[in-house]
Formats: sequence, C-alpha cells, structure tokens
Amino acid sequence: GGSSSGSGAAVAAGLVPLALGSDTGGSIRGPASLCGVVGLMPTFGLISRAGVLPNSYTFDHCGPLARSVTDCALTLPVIAGFDPLDAGSLQRELPDYQAALRPDLKGLRIGVLRHNWEEDLPASADVRHAMEAALRVLKDLGAELEECRVRSLQHYFDVKVIIAETEIFSIHQPDLRRRPGDFGADFRARALPAALFTANDYVQATREHRRVVAEMEPLYAQYDAFITAGQGEAPRLDAHSSLAFWQRANLFTASNVTSQPALELCNGFGTHGLPLGMQVLGRPFGEATVLRVGYAYEQATGWYQRHPQLVPGTQAPTLTPPSVLAGTADQTDAATRDACAVAAQRAGLNLNDEQFAQLLEGAPYALAMAKRLRRDHGYTNEPANIFSFPATF
Repeated sequence: GGSSSGSGAAVAAGLVPLALGSDTGGSIRGPASLCGVVGLMPTFGLISRAGVLPNSYTFDHCGPLARSVTDCALTLPVIAGFDPLDAGSLQRELPDYQAALRPDLKGLRIGVLRHNWEEDLPASADVRHAMEAALRVLKDLGAELEECRVRSLQHYFDVKVIIAETEIFSIHQPDLRRRPGDFGADFRARALPAALFTANDYVQATREHRRVVAEMEPLYAQYDAFITAGQGEAPRLDAHSSLAFWQRANLFTASNVTSQPALELCNGFGTHGLPLGMQVLGRPFGEATVLRVGYAYEQATGWYQRHPQLVPGTQAPTLTPPSVLAGTADQTDAATRDACAVAAQRAGLNLNDEQFAQLLEGAPYALAMAKRLRRDHGYTNEPANIFSFPATF
C-alpha cells in the first residue's frame, strides 16, 4: 500500500492504538484504505517532517493512522505546529479538532469527484457500490452533494512524478552511482527512469504545479469538502509489478499536488471480505471540516468497529516473489534506448543488464509524461517554489 504499510497493518491488528506515516503520493492513505483504518494526510506544512528521511521535498507529508476519526482528531494537535527545523513548516493557529466532531453534516456543501473513479481510473464494482452507498449516507446526514470536476488524475500524476522522482533521484544519486544493486527492485524501477527528466521538464512541472493549485481556489469558495474513492480490495502480492507505478495514475496523488488535507476511511468490505476506502478532501488547513465529515460518516455506518480476526499460530502464506522485469525492455525503440544510455552516462550510473532493462521499461512512460506537460507558459510564469525569509527581515 505504500511506505507506511507497517503503520497501517499494526493499527489494524491492534498492536498499537495509532501510528505515524509519511505520504508523498498516497503512502498514508493507501495502507489505511487497504487495512480498513483511518489515515490523515494534512495540509502541507501543518506537521513537521524534520527527522524523516526525505523522499520528495515538494510533496512529503507526515500524518497519523488510527482506528477511528476521533483518534486522529486527538492526535493531530499533538503533532501539528511550527518547527524551524522543517523549511516547509508553517505557523498556524490550530483549531479545536475534537470540538469539530459532530454527528450531522447540516449546512456542509460537498463536491463529489465522481469522474475520479468512473472515468479517470474506472473502479471495481465493489468500490462503485460502496461509493454510492456512502454518498447516500452523507446526504442523509444533511450534506448538500453536487458533482464537480477537476483535472484528470493522470495530469496530477504527471506533475507529481516528474517533480518527486527527480527529487528522489537527486537525493539518492550518490548511492545509485556507487551501489545500485543494494536498492530494492521496486525503488530502482521508480528512480532510474527519472534520469531521463531534464531541467526543463522539472521547471515545466513546477509551473504546472503552481497552476493546478491556483485552479482549486474557485472550488474552495463553492464547496466545504470533497469526496472521492480510495483503494480496495487489496491486490495479491504475487500479482505485483514494479512497472505498474509508471503505467497508471492513482487516486491519491492529486491531493499531494494541491496540498489539500485528505482523510482516508473505510466505507465497506468487498467480495473477498477485504476493506474498501473513500477519501474526504478539504480546503487547505480545513482539517477540522474533513474530520467532521469523516466522524459523522463513521458514526452512522460503524465500519471502523470491524476488526480482523487474528488466529494465533497461523502460518504466513508462501509467496513467489514477482519478477523484477516486466519483459518489455526488448520492445524499446533505438532512439529511446540511446536516450537511456546517454542519461545513465550523464548521471554517472554504472548499471548491469537487469538494472538497465528496468530503466528501459520505465523510459517510454517517463518520456510521455514530460511530453504531455510541455506548453508555452511564458517567461514570467514562475515555478511553484516555496520558501520563507528569516523573521528578522
């Protein structure tokens, strides 16, 4: 489910009452969804990232995972607040999150991002049915629902991947040069194709980042919160493919790009008895409203009270690790192969055949992303750089 899989599993199993997670493109919300717990990715800058191994300076968030929305509301003020050790940390007066928890949603206007799970990433029948049932519950609780549209999930994903994977590659480039074999195959499949992104690609993506954030402002004036789908049911581990990261967008990345708070919570169980999830998104620093929506929904449905049965002595299933390669490297055309060789040499990478094949497999998708974002922004259209002057200025 993401880098916080252990946190999600530990909370679901009852080993801990709550846990911390990090979210660059869904790694709090993905595990929360697949494990049937609650995960909150807050507004960028609300919770310090100091001490967390950086993944992407632009999109990294920290947040809690817990059994209930109430537990998230109790945890948030403890871990939120300004921290001078985090360059992205913001000074913000915190509301009383617990006081915002109410059993009804009267007066709230909620935008429904139906196109996310019906058009952008068509969901399974289980997810679609769970979402329709959840919308009925929200309406019965007094919310005013209206369908609305934002950019496609693929557009947000392109922006996120070009920025984030460029930053990830930069962070780990010294070790990728010296010892690429010590990295996991999944990580290499994501990081190596980022060597193909140019400085122009990165700047173009940051310009798009600024643009899509600004595009949300009229919607924030119209709606108090937004609803979209989460993940579920969990896929089989032996069906995993590292290349899948490049092949399709996900339902979580858009919120990282827009810096909205996003709450993931269980909205039912699928055909195989595994959790399904939905997301409540808010305005920047609108965590109180997001928590209110989530609390009213979970109190009305009770899904959060369903816990997995733990059977002592149960043996873990035997799994055959999936192949490192998808087998598509040989289909790469000569121009792309040459571009990969040049990019690897420029980055100082000394890759063996398998590692170079990973680069080749991801290359067509990385190059297509960069091409999709190319447009004439004009000389004065600045990137979405964020920084603060010292307080003495």
